[in-house]
Amino acid sequence: MARVKIAPAKPDTLNEELARLRAFDVETLRGRWCSLFGRRAPSHLPRHLLYRLLAYRLQADRLGDLDAESKRALERLEGDRASGRASPLSLRPPLSLKPGTVLGREWNGQMHSVIVRADGFAWNGTTYPSLSAVARAITRTRWSGPRFFGLPDREGKGAAR
Repeated sequence: MARVKIAPAKPDTLNEELARLRAFDVETLRGRWCSLFGRRAPSHLPRHLLYRLLAYRLQADRLGDLDAESKRALERLEGDRASGRASPLSLRPPLSLKPGTVLGREWNGQMHSVIVRADGFAWNGTTYPSLSAVARAITRTRWSGPRFFGLPDREGKGAAR
């Protein structure tokens, strides 16, 4: 008589899968890690971290992972932490301007208009990677781009000119 291989029961919901994970011992979690990631789990990870990382991966697979902007922000934070410093700039929420927005600023009697693009900021026929780069090009000095263009600071107040 031939043996029939029975697939493991698949839970109906993400919550059921997470509840099953929560009940696993460390060795079972390591086995689940191997089946999910295709490699052995790092040996230094304790049970609670294995559970959390597996739970995150399952949720991200089913519900969607972080967007690219959030991943970049986390990578900046990690870089700051690894270098031993916590930069206030890396903790600031990213500037969110929609492509097509036009920013204006008068400087030395001349009006300057900058167009927000998906790939940067267009001014005077050139696209710059940041507003600060545009402000430096206009003034020939070091400026915070958002401050130069009078955009709100972290507290939502308008920047002083």
